[in-house]
Amino acid sequence: MRNEKKEFTHFKIHTQYSICEGAIKITDLGKYCKENKIQSIGLSDSFNLCGALEFSEEISKSGTQPIIGTQINFIFNKVMGKIPIFAQTKKGFSNLTKLSSKSYLDAKETLPPHCNLDELFSHSEDIIVTSGGLDSLLNSLIKKNNTKEVQEFISKMTKIFNDRFYFEIQRHNDPGEKYLENNLLSLSKKFKVPLIASQEIFYINKDMFEAHDALLCIGQKTYVDEKNRKKFSDQHFMKNSDELENLYKDIPEAIENNYNFPFRFSYKLKKIQPNLPSIKISSNLSENDELLSLSKIGLKNRLDNFILKKKNTYDKAQIEKIYYERLNHEIEIINKMNYSGYFLIVSDYIKWAKKNSIPVGPGRGSGAGSLVAYSLDITDLDPIEFGLIFERFLNPDRISMPDFDIDFCEEKRDLVFKYLKSKYKGGVAHIITFGKLKARMALRDIGRVLGLPYGHVDKLCKMIPFDPSRPLTLKESIAREPRIAEEEKRNPKVKKLIELSLKLEGLNRNLATHAAGVVIADEKLSEKVPLYMDSSSNLLLPSTQFDMHSSENSGLVKFDILGLNTLTVINKTIEILRSKNIEIDISKIPLDDIGIYKMLSSGETTGLFQLESSGVRSALKQMKPNQFEDIVALVALYRPGPMNNIPIYNDCKNGIKKPDYIHKSLENILKPTYGIIIYQEQVMQIAQTLAGFTAGEADILRKAMGKKKRKELEKQEEKFIKGAINNNISKDIASFIFKKIMPFAEYGFNKSHAAAYALIAYQTAFLKYYYKEDFIAATMSTELSNTDKLREFVEELKRLKIEIIRPNINLCFADFKSEKNKIFYALSGIKSVGREAVSNLVKEREKNGKFKSINDFIKRVNPKDINKLQLEGLTKAGAFDDLESNRSALLNSIPNIIQLNKSLWDEKQSKQNNLFEDNSSDNDLLFNANKSKIWTNNEMLMNEFQSIGFYMSDHPLNAYRDYFEKMNVISFNKFVDGKESSALVAGTIMSIQEKKSSKGTPFAIVKFSDLKSEFELFLFSDLLVSNRENLKTANSFILTLQKDNAVADSFSRRINIRKLISLNDFTNKKYDKVTIEIKNQSKLDELQKLLREDGETKIQIKIKETSKIYTFELKNLRKFNAGTFNHIKDKEYIEKISF
Repeated sequence: MRNEKKEFTHFKIHTQYSICEGAIKITDLGKYCKENKIQSIGLSDSFNLCGALEFSEEISKSGTQPIIGTQINFIFNKVMGKIPIFAQTKKGFSNLTKLSSKSYLDAKETLPPHCNLDELFSHSEDIIVTSGGLDSLLNSLIKKNNTKEVQEFISKMTKIFNDRFYFEIQRHNDPGEKYLENNLLSLSKKFKVPLIASQEIFYINKDMFEAHDALLCIGQKTYVDEKNRKKFSDQHFMKNSDELENLYKDIPEAIENNYNFPFRFSYKLKKIQPNLPSIKISSNLSENDELLSLSKIGLKNRLDNFILKKKNTYDKAQIEKIYYERLNHEIEIINKMNYSGYFLIVSDYIKWAKKNSIPVGPGRGSGAGSLVAYSLDITDLDPIEFGLIFERFLNPDRISMPDFDIDFCEEKRDLVFKYLKSKYKGGVAHIITFGKLKARMALRDIGRVLGLPYGHVDKLCKMIPFDPSRPLTLKESIAREPRIAEEEKRNPKVKKLIELSLKLEGLNRNLATHAAGVVIADEKLSEKVPLYMDSSSNLLLPSTQFDMHSSENSGLVKFDILGLNTLTVINKTIEILRSKNIEIDISKIPLDDIGIYKMLSSGETTGLFQLESSGVRSALKQMKPNQFEDIVALVALYRPGPMNNIPIYNDCKNGIKKPDYIHKSLENILKPTYGIIIYQEQVMQIAQTLAGFTAGEADILRKAMGKKKRKELEKQEEKFIKGAINNNISKDIASFIFKKIMPFAEYGFNKSHAAAYALIAYQTAFLKYYYKEDFIAATMSTELSNTDKLREFVEELKRLKIEIIRPNINLCFADFKSEKNKIFYALSGIKSVGREAVSNLVKEREKNGKFKSINDFIKRVNPKDINKLQLEGLTKAGAFDDLESNRSALLNSIPNIIQLNKSLWDEKQSKQNNLFEDNSSDNDLLFNANKSKIWTNNEMLMNEFQSIGFYMSDHPLNAYRDYFEKMNVISFNKFVDGKESSALVAGTIMSIQEKKSSKGTPFAIVKFSDLKSEFELFLFSDLLVSNRENLKTANSFILTLQKDNAVADSFSRRINIRKLISLNDFTNKKYDKVTIEIKNQSKLDELQKLLREDGETKIQIKIKETSKIYTFELKNLRKFNAGTFNHIKDKEYIEKISF
């Protein structure tokens, strides 16, 4: 068959899934095909089929025939190289999938992903093979000049593939290309192998060449200016058919075969319906019968141990009737939708986790609305008690299939993956993800390959506004941040960096693994979808080569096995309590504890899940929660949009306002939330009550309102009004109610999810209220690398008046340890101190006693447990203060310490005598402490800040306490509680986060620390821009704060920074006149010496002698600032200093 239009077929397209090689996004390729009316185009990504389904779907939509292929490394006679392979049929694609999977799953760790050539022959059916280009196996063999090997390879290929094997003729003007072509032309004649013209396409348009070259350098971890690196010519773009016909006019056979190439393919990869997995059942029951049997057993257990105990005053038979009717209703829907296997699989691994002491969350997402899930131990929330609707999770009208999101203890989640692997063998896999060249990453990577200084690139990157909820593109960032445009104008290299970054932004940069998602199928998953395995990672499972979207479109069902740090905290707290012979069952704690609600109402919620942000604290203070439903409501409301309803909820709850129930028939539904539609379930209940919708229909209405599709909304409104009229509600009222509930439905939250997370929040509150030291120690031990969190907890400990034992090599442990009213700081919480190494140091201390001296420490510890960075961190943090108080001397001696420790250890291992006797404690052998300069208090604090991330032994503002008092500088807490509308407040920056407003103006959220507390303030555009260079962590400022008196409520009143000045400038402030009162003239000479430095201040001295006061002034103007004040204020003869 002949291609009458004679259109060149680009069958060697490298999309962005050819990582750091292809620079084509499939959506862009689809547009190109549509605009240019391309007949056929082929995918040929290197080493994977990641884009196969997306390519097939997108290209088909453009009216173009997709050809699915890939390039895999194959080994022949110990030589490795690529071979391009293409699927002619469904069977052919199955073979491609098997080979691509095998290249990762069976490859040796020391080699790149590959297959043996014999495996290609074993999976050759309905596959077309081409020889490939310069990176091909055939070219590698040709370059060896081993004619016998080349001929053997070709003979094998032609024997297996016959006319399905082509020699590719490529013409891009790349070095070595002509040599390969000459060899192929000669071999073609000899072996009768057909020729085919091809182009290796890496980008669509020619102007992408320079950016693509930079992309190659990112992948090769080299530089653009590097001479000895892999390079391509500028001809790897999409040329048109006329250009290519002219290029290959001397080889008519090659161009003709290219024209006819698409006619050899009759397969398109398509999206298919979800294929629900089956579970191996030990009994002879069907999945449906097994689900029913286990659900009934589980429900009986729940009724006997939980439900009936709570409702012991109710009619038992009536309660059981309600629950069993709901169970049967759910089972009927589950069976109808073939979802039994899914429920059984999830139940199986959750029960296994619980049996093996792996903490599991109470539920997450809409799945918590299922009574079957509750009965099977999938969730721990009674959906009937909390008014949760099953159809919000599963109903026959759902288009996309739901999944259970299950939270597990972060530290033990890998054990669940291990269990799944043992049970489902090769039928389970993670889901692949792709790291992208986002704005900041693009600048960093391209800046590096261009050879720009790191500091300069880092400065540029920090100009990109950081907003994880809505990351800005580079183009948007440039439009909103004038400093980037200024840098671009000023520096040609920056202009080039931005130009290339804009072209490469959004491309895939690397392969990664979805942290939680797994798919479960039968044991031959690698034959259904291509799999990927990173041999350098320690993951137990392979990953699908398809991302989440493509995995679902290929019929796989996803299971989310999520890690939740809070479950680890709860588990650690329970373990600490168990070690103290205190046993608690967190699932059985009462949800009506008055003390806990009082604590929540105070807003003191540091460490409590979902409740510790400043906004939530403020809401809690106003809300004054006294029931579990309040916590559920707050979890649902505290989001953009519904957040505006928090004051209304609080006012109605506290009797300040009267609830508006919209219509009397809705009172029962809206009473628990004081007239506000908070939950999606309420929207569904309204539709069922007023308009007679089924639960499934109500869920469709809920979705329609959320998505705001006009046609669908009109259809739903008509149906709603018609149903309401049938229930004796007038058309006008029905229309009014529909329009009234619509805005709520748009922001309505899933109550199942809110209730589950509220339960975890309450559990953390319970632990903090009754076992605060243990809970905080457990929490801090899970946040060892999160300096901001650790600092917050140290402040919380101060507020709770719990003593913090500072880092001490003889007292502290690897983790945080709790005692009554006392917490020992974790040594592994110090920067650069490894947990395993410090655990070994602690084991040595516990085995052989406390360290008596630095020498004793050196003699006893294993060299593998100490290194330079680790010892520096411990020293700066003061962990050795008991052994040597001169931190400076100890820090300077670390190289000697490491060298001596290694020598001593080696001698000990060889059983030679030690250099020192056991009782030696002469540190002068290591360093002379007397000759080492002792750090000033400020130097000590700065080093402590570097090692811990905040101040512990003191605060930099403490040195100015008296001076602040003199200058009317007050604490932030005093200002908030006081009546003053403005005041001076001192603060040291703990963290700063710069953002952009909706209008594009910059602002920052700055966390300050003073001597009493930490506080967070907004810093708006003018002050931010003018002070940006000085706004660094650990810098101190004097803030002029102003209260917004337009808001009467002290909780809501905003505090603004009107002015800020660096502490250094403030303390070096010049004074016109200072008066110093002294007790008598005997110390006048000493005072004069202290004030001998010339300056700009008139010094007046008053001397008290019996009943007389003598006043005089120093002749010359002298220097007087905060340093001078601090130097003389504590002298015993000073009575008063006045400014």
